[in-house]
Amino acid sequence: MKGNPDSCGVWAPSLTWKEGTFYLVYTDVKRFDGRWKDTHNYLVTATQIDGAWSEPIYLNSSGFDPSLFHDDDGRAWVPNLLVDHRKGKFFGGIILQEYSYTQRKLIGEVHYIFSGTSLGITEGPVISKRNGWYYLITAEGGTEYDHAVTVARSRHITGPYEVHPTNPVLTSAHNPELALQKAGHGSLVETADGKWYLTHLTGRPLTKRGRCTLGRETAIQEIEWRQDDWFYLKHGGNEPCIEVEAPDLPLFPQPEIPLKDDFEEDTLNIHFQSLRVPMDESWVSLKKRKGSLGIKGQESLCSTHTQSMIARRLQHFETEAITRLLFEPDTFQQMAGLTCYYNTYHFHYLYLSWEDTLNSYVLNIVTNDDNNWSEPLPEYIPLEKPEVWLRATIRREILNFSYSTDGEKWQQIGGTLDASILSDDYVQNKVQYNAAFTGTFTGMCCQDLSGKGKWAWFDHFEYKPL
Repeated sequence: MKGNPDSCGVWAPSLTWKEGTFYLVYTDVKRFDGRWKDTHNYLVTATQIDGAWSEPIYLNSSGFDPSLFHDDDGRAWVPNLLVDHRKGKFFGGIILQEYSYTQRKLIGEVHYIFSGTSLGITEGPVISKRNGWYYLITAEGGTEYDHAVTVARSRHITGPYEVHPTNPVLTSAHNPELALQKAGHGSLVETADGKWYLTHLTGRPLTKRGRCTLGRETAIQEIEWRQDDWFYLKHGGNEPCIEVEAPDLPLFPQPEIPLKDDFEEDTLNIHFQSLRVPMDESWVSLKKRKGSLGIKGQESLCSTHTQSMIARRLQHFETEAITRLLFEPDTFQQMAGLTCYYNTYHFHYLYLSWEDTLNSYVLNIVTNDDNNWSEPLPEYIPLEKPEVWLRATIRREILNFSYSTDGEKWQQIGGTLDASILSDDYVQNKVQYNAAFTGTFTGMCCQDLSGKGKWAWFDHFEYKPL
């Protein structure tokens, strides 16, 4: 599923299931920056979790982070954050409205149920029910190092809600030594053996309270219910543990996904993603040349429209990404190669192109750091053939590019680059961004600024944790 063509992106998907139907609610953001926020919320349904999904059902536009709660009396409710643009406030608390399964829309009164606590920045509402209590779980403190999970409860879904006596129930805000930082934005799950867990977002910085190149990650903590009908972290306190005992349930191991993709199959490795536009044969193909991934050159890495990039999330602090490229450009406006990428303003790029002053294929590196461009190579590196192996080696905050003409002897080029600029923390402090959550991507791309649509061919991509 993708957002509308004129959207900034799909946010905060929340999935539930009831009587053979999956319900997915989400926010489609039309405008992200600035005080005025255009956040339209939708619901889609499916009988199978992998689709096909229904056409979107419009819910409201009052704020983001919607979720759907199925009550045991047969009714359903949608809470979401209320955006309050007045006097720079923005976070206006949590509202709630009933959803009609039959009418396929929100109905009845809009209830204002929670104004938040002194932590502020109240968002991410999720409702659970146990022993006749409605539990409202919210994220507070912001998504950075003051992030937290707040819990409130009520005997009536529309409130009033009382706040947990030891709120927040989870946070890393007061301990910079913890491996898991930015802990917040939680949701409850009960397993088949009767154990309860709190899932939550977190981040692992490279240095103490530093940059998180792996972006936002998901963690889980075991909780216990006490006689007062409040839940607490089982290990005590309100700080996240790095290790949690697993429930006593049957194992359902999933097939191991190869770290190297030789592009021999009809579909790409599930880790691969495209940027903004879905993958289709018009620009990315596994069929045009057997055993190769073809990528058609389109717009530049700075484009917010039609880029040709196939990349995967960085999941380790230390790793290598390796690919073999065949590309025959006939102008300097055609490029293809290996990138380490955060967004259109922050990336490093090792690419093959054509240089007419040398009458040769060449390698070059560009770095975009908050729209400040640099080219670490003092001179282009000529190539005899339009075929080359490219490698990106990341060791925490250090990135090195290398190339090989035979796949065995490697030459490091471009010196040491700063991998930490490809992080949420670095990017979200820039003027043009209010928030950033994705972490580093690494992958293959192709550009053709002449408009001719030159194709590049990659015969493998290997992601190798070090």
